[in-house]
Amino acid sequence: MESVLGLLRVRVIRGVNLANRDLRSSDPYVLLTMGNQKVMTAHVKKNLNPEWNEELTLAVVDPALTVKLELYDKDTLGLDDRMGDAEFEIQPFMEAMKAHEEHPEEVPSGTIIRRLAPSRQNCLAEDSSIVWVDGKIVQYITLRLRNVECGEVELQLQ
Repeated sequence: MESVLGLLRVRVIRGVNLANRDLRSSDPYVLLTMGNQKVMTAHVKKNLNPEWNEELTLAVVDPALTVKLELYDKDTLGLDDRMGDAEFEIQPFMEAMKAHEEHPEEVPSGTIIRRLAPSRQNCLAEDSSIVWVDGKIVQYITLRLRNVECGEVELQLQ
């Protein structure tokens, strides 16, 4: 059995300008996959700008793994429709956690530890900051969805 390095809490905050997959709207939900683990949010009925504000937990066994995010439209009949996907690396977040454990000096709340910029190699829609907030390392992420005409999903890692 693989040893667990820690737990990654992913707060799925909201979706912005999601694609319409039904007649008038969509019933979106998020599926996160890391390795062989899968967790998902509840679906939000008839909303292209849903507010989930839901915390999902993944066990970290390999910090080199990426987390894949898939967005679906919940359908009553038939298969759920895909509404895009994205992925993000947890390596920078894990490195910030490790650096803080090695140097636990008091850091003022709000201190930015690291900033990641959007590039062709990632799904970031804007700069992602890893911040020291009230005694915790937190990363704020906005992902631009791929394989779809529009949409972004906002996350927070702890």
